Amino acid sequence: MALDVFTKVVAQADTRGAYIADSQIDALKQVVADGTKRLDVVNRITSNSSAIVTNAARSLFDDQPQLIAPGGNAYTHRRIAACIRDMDIILRYVTYAIFTGDASILEDRCLNGLRETYSALGVPGGSVAVGIEKMKDAAIAIANDPNGVTRGDCSALIAEVASYFDKAAAAVG
Repeated sequence: MALDVFTKVVAQADTRGAYIADSQIDALKQVVADGTKRLDVVNRITSNSSAIVTNAARSLFDDQPQLIAPGGNAYTHRRIAACIRDMDIILRYVTYAIFTGDASILEDRCLNGLRETYSALGVPGGSVAVGIEKMKDAAIAIANDPNGVTRGDCSALIAEVASYFDKAAAAVG
């Protein structure tokens, strides 16, 4: 079961039979302080998800045309649609992780067993990882656009966003 950052801290303290430490409270205060920025990032990625996925897939197929050539893993419209669907699902779960500040929902509900599934289906995990990297680049560019969002240092949040994409790419590659 995926836990948000607050529930996870409480569960850890409860397991230890201890109060929540000052350092944990300070970290949670920072999560609250960064909440508007986090929501801005999720909103931007969600609002642009179709373009992020479509452009990443298009770029992937431009870079690796053998995927869509006859006999390629993404040959036929049905297989291209399945590829785009999977990229969209991964992006959606990345946004859930960003929203909660916790990768466990991404890992538990999306990535767990994905490499094995792709391997069994003959899907080239390295190519999927490249597609995820392309989505990461686009999502970070959108999230880093300073227009119309809460001002402030977002470097830690952007690094967190990047880490979720990296987890996804590593899980399939």
